[in-house]
Amino acid sequence: MIYNFLGNTGLKVSNLSLGTMAFGRWIDEKESDRIIDAALDSGINVIDTANFYGKGQDEAFRYGTGASEEIIGRALQGRRDKIVLATKVGLPMGRGVNEQGLSKKHILKQAEDSLSRLKTDYIDLYQVHRFDENTPLEETLEALTTLVEQGKVRYIGCSNFAAWQIEKSRKISKLDRLVSFVSSQSQYNLLSREAEQELIPYCLSENVGLLVYSPLARGMLTGKYASGADYPAGSRAANGEKLIFQYINDDNFKRVAKYQEIAKRYEKKMPQFALSWILNQPAVTTAILGASKVQHVTDAAAISDWKWDTELIQEVNNI
Repeated sequence: MIYNFLGNTGLKVSNLSLGTMAFGRWIDEKESDRIIDAALDSGINVIDTANFYGKGQDEAFRYGTGASEEIIGRALQGRRDKIVLATKVGLPMGRGVNEQGLSKKHILKQAEDSLSRLKTDYIDLYQVHRFDENTPLEETLEALTTLVEQGKVRYIGCSNFAAWQIEKSRKISKLDRLVSFVSSQSQYNLLSREAEQELIPYCLSENVGLLVYSPLARGMLTGKYASGADYPAGSRAANGEKLIFQYINDDNFKRVAKYQEIAKRYEKKMPQFALSWILNQPAVTTAILGASKVQHVTDAAAISDWKWDTELIQEVNNI
């Protein structure tokens, strides 16, 4: 396992993180515990979750249940300090008008609830889940600063922010002497490279940590989907995960087929190949692995230190 500094901090994080959106949603607590054990045994020291994760994500009105946090909290008893624990706030936690967003009221309430579910006194990385255009950034940053000053949060990060939104936030933090975002979490994979336009150059320039989610394009880069109508049992598409369908099209099927040929040449599984590409991108601090099986963790750990040469990188870029 390779460890990188998180942005401009002294905190070291593994280049693979365990993502837990499936915990309490598609997989039960027993299997979740096995996956956490496998991750820790492999050297992964980051667990990424959110108050929103759980079965409520699949309801007509999507809301958070905190199920993933609860499972993680029970699993980490006796070994909490070995983990960099990251969670998020901002998405709906109920139907109330103040049960979502990044107001001071919502952030401070949800931080306490997350601490309770996670059975911990502090959160290592507290991330705002998405930009809230209805709440002043000053208010959001003041609330996050309060949590840091209280010792309940160590570092703060953002998720799904554009580069200009991160920069505006950091400027406010500097001017108002508030805590600043040290990391950004964004979607990035072989089929979705929009982050290369502005976000990645910004993170490299300003030394902002980059946590990548959906490195396997919601499963499209595993090679399990043979067509736009054939969804394997147990797959995200078969389970009704709407976000996978953005990737299901003829062009992507052609690209995946070419990637599979290269992966076979290097004697790697397709998920290993796609994940390794992410780990070889210079701006990436850690790739979040949305594991639902122990083998997903062990396969990923096996290629965590595979360094690509320039020829291979160029071959993939040409595709």
